Amino acid sequence: MTIIGIAGGTGSGKTTVVKKIAEALPPHHVVVVPLDSYYNDTSDMTEEERRAINFDHPDAFDWRLLVKHVNELRNGNAVEQPTYSYLLCNRLKETIHVEPRPVIIIEGIMTLLNKKLRDMMDLKIFVDTDSDERLIRNIQRDVLERGRTVEMVIDRYLKVLKPMHEQFIEPTKKYADLIIPQGGENHTGIDILCKYIESIVNK
Repeated sequence: MTIIGIAGGTGSGKTTVVKKIAEALPPHHVVVVPLDSYYNDTSDMTEEERRAINFDHPDAFDWRLLVKHVNELRNGNAVEQPTYSYLLCNRLKETIHVEPRPVIIIEGIMTLLNKKLRDMMDLKIFVDTDSDERLIRNIQRDVLERGRTVEMVIDRYLKVLKPMHEQFIEPTKKYADLIIPQGGENHTGIDILCKYIESIVNK
């Protein structure tokens, strides 16, 4: 079993890279474990308290559960992956049944931050994209998918995303085995990466 960690800033193109890897491998060979599914359960908080949470800080994630689930998958056991609602700012009751696969991809902004998680990875990747490009993608996604205005997105970017990126995400580049500049637009880099992963899996 091969475990791959893919990190990078919000809007860096991580999802595109994950999709290309999945497409390069045989069907049903890949399972993706999104870090975004592992935000803390905040059911005991008020709606106001939940809205005040900084979801771009490491403390927002349930690292213990994530590490436990990756271990279970690595040992050949299925897990019930939590689901999260950005509208409710809370974990939902529904879970997703996830079966183990030959390739496990852990994908998220701070995937390379947690040492226990890093130590389980066979390959660590950082998707690097220009900050202006990330901001544009954030605006496009949050306005269309999360019901925010452009002003809200820019305000959040300046007050939260940018400082959190500089403090917690950018420094994890040093843990990466491979850095992919230009994110999902780097077709050559992604192609080389996919061929390398294919060679690992085929061993």
